[in-house]
Amino acid sequence: MMDKKKQVKANIGILGGTGLYEIEGIEDVERIALDTPFGPPSDDYVVGRLEGKEVAFLNRHGKGHRVLPSEINSRANVYGFRKLGVERIISVNSVGSLREAIKPRDIVFSDQFFDRTKRQNSFFGEGIAAHISFDQPVCPALSRVLFQAGKELGLKVHPKGTYICIEGPSFSSKGESLVYRSWECDVIGMTSATEAKLCREAEICYSTMNLVCDYDAWHEEEEPVTIEMILENMQKNVHNAKAIIRRSLAGLTSQRGDECRCGEALKNCVITDPALMPPEAKERLRLIIEKYVKF
Repeated sequence: MMDKKKQVKANIGILGGTGLYEIEGIEDVERIALDTPFGPPSDDYVVGRLEGKEVAFLNRHGKGHRVLPSEINSRANVYGFRKLGVERIISVNSVGSLREAIKPRDIVFSDQFFDRTKRQNSFFGEGIAAHISFDQPVCPALSRVLFQAGKELGLKVHPKGTYICIEGPSFSSKGESLVYRSWECDVIGMTSATEAKLCREAEICYSTMNLVCDYDAWHEEEEPVTIEMILENMQKNVHNAKAIIRRSLAGLTSQRGDECRCGEALKNCVITDPALMPPEAKERLRLIIEKYVKF
């Protein structure tokens, strides 16, 4: 476990998903196991330096890909990043395309979400209420850096799109897929919306890099979606994702710019009278709310 006396810091977090289980080239590596008030994270954090930046990498599905999307303890994962000092998270996700123009092996930097899940997607509750703004669910500054890096690398990247987040673990039926298209969603996945809400509450910049693996079930001319198809396309896209991450890290400044408001996203959002907050719930949220609530 992490020594409480040792201040392990990482400014940038990387959340890996299907196919992206590690990042090669991280120097001065240390594996950190953390406890959180919300339970254990998916795995140890791999902390070190990449392209001159202090980073922390986490595999959201755990070692050997043992955790289903609905089983991921996203609250613990995001809290752990915050505990390490992370201010920006780059999330890598495998998705299906709901648009002809978004082809397998493209990369989409989604800027909106439609959340169809019923998961624990807030740190709050049990006596403390807060309501964040979520009209811009990702950090535009961080997403722009990632998109620009993809363009400079000559990759097929899309700067925006609506990500519909489903519970899984099964893929969509054709009927569901057609309905999602009619709702004007662009890609479909099982993880990112939950993470985005928690990062907003934790005042962490969040951007999702969506690696397109298939056309989902709606496409008449494509074969049915299989895990083999997804993994084949994912393996070919993971190399590009890592290249984007490295190029983006090299260009990121150590401090968030004035354009970014993620660092004050919880300001005026905690509604509960501090005098009425249950002590256990208040202490559990100390890392999240101590900037705004007197202890």
